[in-house]
Amino acid sequence: MKIKIVLLALIGMSILHSCTKKDDFNYPEGTVGISKITYFPIVSLIGERYIAIEVGTAFVDPGINAQEAGADIDYTTDGTVNTNVAGVYNLVYTAVNKDGFTASLSRTVAVYSTEASAIGNDLSGKYQRLPATFGISTWTKLAPGVYLVDNPGGALGVNLQAIVFNSSNFNVDIPAQITNDGNTTSSTDEVYNNGNPATYSMKIVNPGYGTALRNFTKL
Repeated sequence: MKIKIVLLALIGMSILHSCTKKDDFNYPEGTVGISKITYFPIVSLIGERYIAIEVGTAFVDPGINAQEAGADIDYTTDGTVNTNVAGVYNLVYTAVNKDGFTASLSRTVAVYSTEASAIGNDLSGKYQRLPATFGISTWTKLAPGVYLVDNPGGALGVNLQAIVFNSSNFNVDIPAQITNDGNTTSSTDEVYNNGNPATYSMKIVNPGYGTALRNFTKL
C-alpha cells in the first residue's frame, strides 16, 4: 500500500510540474527555437520589361525595387545599353540577402533605327503558322519599326518572346538577342509580304528550334 501511495504522489508531482512549466518563446532575433530565419530577397521591375528607344537617345535605366524583410537592399546590374548602335540589349538585375540567397530579373532594351519607309507601318496583329495545326504568333508594336512578338516560331505550347525589327520598307528580322528562354535567338531567310492578308516567312535560330522555314498568314 505504501508503494502505491508513493507512486501516486510522484505522478501527481510530475503532472503539477508539467502544468506549471512555462515555455520560453523569447528566442534570439532571427531564430525560432534552433532554426534560423532567412528572408529571401524580393525584386520587382520599375517600369516596363521591354523598352524601345531610338538610336542616339539617352537611356536612363529605371532599375528595380529590391527588399529583404520589407527593407530596401542593394542590387547589381549586369549588361549595358549602347544607344549609338541599333540592337537588342539585355540587363540582368540581382539582389542578394544577408544569407547569400539571390533573386534576379531581366529587362530587354531595343535600340532602333527605323527608316522613313517603315515608320508608318503597323505590322501588329495575330499570324497563323501554316498549316493551321500549328500555333499563332502575336505581334505588338512598341515603337516605329519595333515589335514584341509572342511565339515568333508559331510552335504549340511555347512562351518564347522576341523583339522583331522592321527597319525599312517591309523588311523584318529578329536581331540576335537573349530571349526569355535564356537562349540567344535570331532569324534568317525573312520575307514579309504586305498583301491581303499579309504573310511572312522566316527561320528561327535558337537551340530549341529546328531549321525549317516557317510560314505565317495574318488573321
